[in-house]
Amino acid sequence: MGNISSNAELQDAIRLLEAEQAVKLKLIKEHFHLAYENLKPSKLIVSALKDIASTPYLVNNILITASGLVTGYYSQKAIIGKSGNKLRKLFGYMMQYGITNLIAQNPKAVKSLGQFVSHHIFHKGK
Repeated sequence: MGNISSNAELQDAIRLLEAEQAVKLKLIKEHFHLAYENLKPSKLIVSALKDIASTPYLVNNILITASGLVTGYYSQKAIIGKSGNKLRKLFGYMMQYGITNLIAQNPKAVKSLGQFVSHHIFHKGK
């Protein structure tokens, strides 16, 4: 923009700046609305679940950890039973911790053991 020498040029420059300001305000509002929509908890959860589902390594780790926790829990319940003995409970909790860690740290060995057992149980007559 050059030097403004007349009142008409000044009015034109003001209108041009006001129009530019209105366009920028509209863009800012659109960006704000988009950011607001993306930060909604439901959108964040859906986005996180999509990321988890698209990463097979992470899904595999979650399944291995969950199977370790479940197996450890059931082994602890099998050892303790309905006993009120504190020593037996302590031993049950230690076994739960050990089995959970063993399964979580050695998923390939557990998978091959499961395949071996299922092969011998279900294919016994063949």
